[in-house]
Amino acid sequence: MSQIDLERVTKTFGTVEVIPPLDLNIADKEFVVLVGPSGCGKTTTLRMIAGLETATSGVIRIGDRDVTDLRAGLRNCSMVFQNYALYPHMSVAENIGYGMKVRGTPKTEIAKAVADAARILNLEPYLNRKPSALSGGQRQRVAIGRAIVRQPDVFLFDEPLSNLDAKLRIEMRTEIKLLHRRLQTTIVYVTHDQVEAMTMADRVVVMNQGRVEQAADPITLYERPRNRFVAAFIGAPSMNFIDGALERGDGGVNFVAEGGVKIALADARVETLSSSVGEKITLGIRPEHTMNAEQAFPAVDIKVADVEPLGPHTLAIGKAGQADFTAQIDAASPVRPDEMLRVSLNPAKMHFFHANSGEALGRLEG
Repeated sequence: MSQIDLERVTKTFGTVEVIPPLDLNIADKEFVVLVGPSGCGKTTTLRMIAGLETATSGVIRIGDRDVTDLRAGLRNCSMVFQNYALYPHMSVAENIGYGMKVRGTPKTEIAKAVADAARILNLEPYLNRKPSALSGGQRQRVAIGRAIVRQPDVFLFDEPLSNLDAKLRIEMRTEIKLLHRRLQTTIVYVTHDQVEAMTMADRVVVMNQGRVEQAADPITLYERPRNRFVAAFIGAPSMNFIDGALERGDGGVNFVAEGGVKIALADARVETLSSSVGEKITLGIRPEHTMNAEQAFPAVDIKVADVEPLGPHTLAIGKAGQADFTAQIDAASPVRPDEMLRVSLNPAKMHFFHANSGEALGRLEG
């Protein structure tokens, strides 16, 4: 068993507490991605699991072992770094097997382990090459191969794809997911890229200032964000937010924002929001849940500042009243900058948040 448990783990640098008491449980064979903006504490958390940083307080367990005070080499974790860290004078085969060599592993065992890793990672044609003769994606596979041969309890990845171009990143995402299925081991993966997190993880842990804002499967994070921070971070383009309040009128409930924006919610079920009428709240709607105006749906007018044609659809970027707003509309829509555009909002996809705390109030169900 290689589950990971962090119990009230903290990390302080001098007088600065970068990780307040943190509880995190990662199941055996689970692929968990830690995601968040730069400085949120995700890499520090990963390094504490690896033993490269010492926890200031709390307990870290891997499987049944308390590893809090164990040095990195005794934790049986393999870490793959952002910069590959390959030896330039060694061949691919020598790089993959080097860790086994320094531990005194017999040459026959090293050769078998290197061959197995090369087969899994499609590196067999490159075993005699030096790193300088490899592409970025191939170098990253070598770094992963070096981790595989150790047969660790846990794989740790620290932003391993950030140095690759867009096409290679997509290919390597797929390769790492396939690797997880083959090896059936626990993976903890750090990235600032929420697309990586959403496409790779069994469970995503969204971090902010050293705290876990929400930990859930990708679809739950997307559809049921716990608060405004998670809602803003997950999804591309980011969710639109309009500050305002709910008021009763016209036979139902309206959302009224500064700048003259008024969105009728009369046809939606608003039982979960009825207690918030009159309070300051924030409406959230993702660009992909807007559309060219339809009479049946609530609508908002936006002043278009820019248009981004993306092939299957177009993004219209501008302002709804005083709020920044991005709408996803039909690719053939003839909208131009400086024009007004009326777009409909899918009421079943609206989110509402407390204006002060940012916590979710609930989502309208159509």
